Amino acid sequence: MLLQKKKNQPAAKGNRLLISITVLGSAGPIRFVVNEEELVAAVIDTALKSYAREGRLPVLGSDLNSFVLYCPNATAEALSPWETIGSLGFRNFMLCKKPQPEKTGDDDGKQSSPPMARKSSGNWKAWFNKSLSLKISSH
Repeated sequence: MLLQKKKNQPAAKGNRLLISITVLGSAGPIRFVVNEEELVAAVIDTALKSYAREGRLPVLGSDLNSFVLYCPNATAEALSPWETIGSLGFRNFMLCKKPQPEKTGDDDGKQSSPPMARKSSGNWKAWFNKSLSLKISSH
């Protein structure tokens, strides 16, 4: 009787996708299954929880509003949190922290010194493409 009830239940709407999310600075991707109709914000939340549960480094925190999800194969723009994860048709994503706004002054009214220039060659996409092109030589 119990088996008949399970068989008669309607199937979940939409297809399920195995997605892979690479966290910038982490050793490897996180993989989990989501419904293609799930919102990007919910996927970011699930990724952060999975990342913390696995004890990965660097520690990211749990505020999903501090992160953006990119699709390296599509555009250079972050995905909208209200977009569905299956709307682009891709399954590989990159999770990055949002850039922090620069502060122009301290609490006591003094102007802070300008931040030191970073020695990076560009955005995460340039770093990602460069790291893929590196070849390991065998001795």
